[in-house]
Amino acid sequence: MIANGHVVGDGSWDLRVFVTDLQTERLIRVKGDVHIGGVMLRLVEDLEISMDWSDHALWWPEQNVWLTRTRSTLDQCGVHADALLHFTPMHKILRVQLPDLRYLEMRVDFSIKTFSSVTQVCKDLRIRHPEELSFCKPLDHNHLKYNYKDMPKKKQEHNGVHKNGHICANDTNTFIANSSPGGSTGSLDNSPFMCAPVTPSRAPASSTPINSPAGNGTWKRNGYGNDLNGSLNYSGNITSSLSLDELNGTLDSTLAQSPPTPSPEAKRHLVRPKSLVEKARMNVGWLDSSLSIMEQGVREHDTLCLRFKFFVFYDLNPKYDAIRINQIYEQAKWQLLNEEIDCTEEEMLMFAALQLQVKLEASRPQPMLENNGSTPSPIDDDIDAALNNLQTTLEGSSISTNSNDITQVPELKDQLRFLKPKRFTLKAYKKYWFTCRDLHLYMYKSREEMVHGHNPVFNINLKGCEVTPDVNITQNKYVIKLEVPSPEGMSEMYIRCDDEAQYARWMGCCRLAAKGRSLADSSYESEKQTILDLLNLQKPSEQPVVNPNTLDIQVEDFIAPKYLKRSRAKLTQRILEAHANVKDLGLIDAKMNYIKAWQLLPDFGVSLFVIKFMNLKKEELLGVGYNRVMKMDINTGDHQKTWRFNTMKAWNVNWENQHMMVQFEDENIVFSCLSADCKVVHEFIGGYIFLSTRSKDASQTLNEELFHKLTGGWS
Repeated sequence: MIANGHVVGDGSWDLRVFVTDLQTERLIRVKGDVHIGGVMLRLVEDLEISMDWSDHALWWPEQNVWLTRTRSTLDQCGVHADALLHFTPMHKILRVQLPDLRYLEMRVDFSIKTFSSVTQVCKDLRIRHPEELSFCKPLDHNHLKYNYKDMPKKKQEHNGVHKNGHICANDTNTFIANSSPGGSTGSLDNSPFMCAPVTPSRAPASSTPINSPAGNGTWKRNGYGNDLNGSLNYSGNITSSLSLDELNGTLDSTLAQSPPTPSPEAKRHLVRPKSLVEKARMNVGWLDSSLSIMEQGVREHDTLCLRFKFFVFYDLNPKYDAIRINQIYEQAKWQLLNEEIDCTEEEMLMFAALQLQVKLEASRPQPMLENNGSTPSPIDDDIDAALNNLQTTLEGSSISTNSNDITQVPELKDQLRFLKPKRFTLKAYKKYWFTCRDLHLYMYKSREEMVHGHNPVFNINLKGCEVTPDVNITQNKYVIKLEVPSPEGMSEMYIRCDDEAQYARWMGCCRLAAKGRSLADSSYESEKQTILDLLNLQKPSEQPVVNPNTLDIQVEDFIAPKYLKRSRAKLTQRILEAHANVKDLGLIDAKMNYIKAWQLLPDFGVSLFVIKFMNLKKEELLGVGYNRVMKMDINTGDHQKTWRFNTMKAWNVNWENQHMMVQFEDENIVFSCLSADCKVVHEFIGGYIFLSTRSKDASQTLNEELFHKLTGGWS
């Protein structure tokens, strides 16, 4: 029987497809064995409109999934007669907030995995090593008050109605359940978490695409458009709207220097954590790198924050990384000013001085840096770099000793003061003789016992210890806090040095030993020098070199709120005194010194999560660093136990009960994450493992498959 030109009973049906560009719906007669590519081809033929459709693909709103596998059939994708598909561009306008809090409007691929989208965005922005960054949803103050599972649910209200009567997508500021077979299972599913709604910088003038790919494209297997010549619009302090092509000559200078102050909107949306728990809750917003941003509730003109997620900055080179260095510096600056990471008052003044130097240098003409990442370096520079790398390699493979005998193991010996605190007792430091050799710290009562190698009072295996500075230069306090693993947890002990030179020697030694590297390592001297340089920067100068009357210093732009108790005039004076130590640094050098000092802070690079261990009701704090996982006191942040990645055998998530298990050589730990989805913790651990595989091979390419293998999770 034939009805309306179709054979009834032949297994075909009318598939509803909504074309978002035209705001119209079409019915396409299909069977279950029709391929996705065939559906799109029939749709384009039915539309009879001459335009480039190559950047378009099918989106299934009900299942929250892209149908980009063009060779898969409707049956294979599970599409039936009651489905409504959207035919929509894959590249859409996304409002991106950079680490310096500026907003850009960029054309981003909404159909590929977030990791790939970030890689493309970083390529457009000329930021090398995009694997260190990711997208996160903007937070509001409410997110710091609740754990992930306890967030108040928000009514799903419709944003509006299409003019043909079809309902628009639900509120896009909600993590949406994922059923994508290509992504990780269970991540951010059924979540009550909501992103802070951020007003777009401008509403779309119409429903037609703002930017459609240029050229006469043809259907591609995966439908990925390679044309990225859309507009890159600046919001905030910069209001011009320019294309990438137009910005090619100014992109380096534009993004390598940031406005002195962020836009009022950016300041309004800053959230300041007031406790360790609130710091942990700030990690709830990270997107799942294995899913597309569309699958995670993000829609055109929404806002996402681009941030450095993994704090291991590979090959940070001033010659090629002016933009990258500036954005890392800005993220570090806002972490300190926002009290996301703690520092002492002396360190805060040092950071303020470096920030002031950056501000002063930015206002002066800068010498042109060769090769900011866009062109190959000159031959001479290549030869110099190769020779330097060769020298470093050769030095790193030798043993640094004071003797010509290369078989001699280097050793550090000194008289130091020691304190092991005990509850309810007030004990003073006592002098002992110390020696460090082969990652072990030995303590003796006398010099003679040390020389003759008699039984030490005790010895500590420094590998796996937590090493924390406790320094106050004005009080001549140079203390090394050691937290040593023991069956009862982490045992605290303090070593006090007499002066900064002795402190630098022993601090450098302990830091390297904690990482499993001995005094023979070639990096010991540079580690020691870095510590000395940091201490020198914190020494106040007696006389400022800048007249305070010539500068308008708003101290709240330089000092974290908890140190604003002093008078503004006094703080300004102290900033200028500290500035005298860094007055000769150039722009890039000042930023690099800021970054290096930030990296030396005890809390640097530790991402926090509120968790519960299996069969325990008490909430705990988990810290994930680049080389370890730490159980920490939820109130004080003290380390209770440390597990190193080099003793880890496996890590995975049971998505059914949202429990994560990490297997180590000596034990297994199982916990649920309360402040974020377990996938976020899993991705941090896998991401750091991935970053540790990077080599110095200049020709290496980004291994996305390995990244997803290590971070994607499995059932």
